[in-house]
Amino acid sequence: EAGKEQHVDFQRFSSAALWYQQEILSLVMRVFCEDQLMDNLEAGYDFQFYVPSALQDAPKCKNDIEEKKTAPSAHRKRCFEALITFLVDKLTEADYEVQGPVLKPLQSLFNKMFIRRGQTAVSVIGDMTRATLLVKNEEDLNRVVSRIKEVFPSIHGSSFKGPEKIGVNNFLHQVSEMKKIPHTKIIPYRFKENSSQNDADSPLLYNLNFFDSIPEYHRVGTTEMFVAFELQIGLEAEVNGLRVDHLAYEEGRILKAQPLLKAYKDVHKNLKEVD
Repeated sequence: EAGKEQHVDFQRFSSAALWYQQEILSLVMRVFCEDQLMDNLEAGYDFQFYVPSALQDAPKCKNDIEEKKTAPSAHRKRCFEALITFLVDKLTEADYEVQGPVLKPLQSLFNKMFIRRGQTAVSVIGDMTRATLLVKNEEDLNRVVSRIKEVFPSIHGSSFKGPEKIGVNNFLHQVSEMKKIPHTKIIPYRFKENSSQNDADSPLLYNLNFFDSIPEYHRVGTTEMFVAFELQIGLEAEVNGLRVDHLAYEEGRILKAQPLLKAYKDVHKNLKEVD
């Protein structure tokens, strides 16, 4: 009992952890596979019968891992191309380079939704597919950044309120009122300085997160997740330098969220030093 309320303590059941693991694993596979089927859905039933069934997820994930697949659907590629075309309006092709887009790896999805606990309530995966816009010089980078701030002033410097904070209904209403990239269905919802760069006071790398038409929604059991996409925009030299230290940065994020894992790692390291 808890006060006057009665509840079932699932932690006392030996299989509770297994149920939770299966739920998260199913959701990870669902999120990974669904967006890749956009081409089939767009082509219509005459091309290939579209079945949004979780029965297809496991063999597809297995096949993608074996083939080391990183490419998203053609639909998603066109979405990124339209966004980048809008941003580089005043630049020439020699002024920038585009890397990606690529799918978020299954391992990274599992890390976000399971290893980094506390993110399995209704939330948003902001980088299900990611591309990078590398700008050659700082002046052109500032031009791109200024364009975003001028056209979408409300998405920079303010805290985006996700569904875990304001509820699903209010979240969807909030997104429905946001501005779109002209002549597209792309809805930018957050623009911020990347947290991993060396000098936060003089940012040279930014994250632009967006939805395509409507927020893609997934639910398995009691765990829910919305899907969005990310374009990183940065000075080429800065981005290349940060990638050298990215593994250490990711390890730090995981250990910060998992103090028991950090303690085990520290003890194991100390034992090795003693030996």
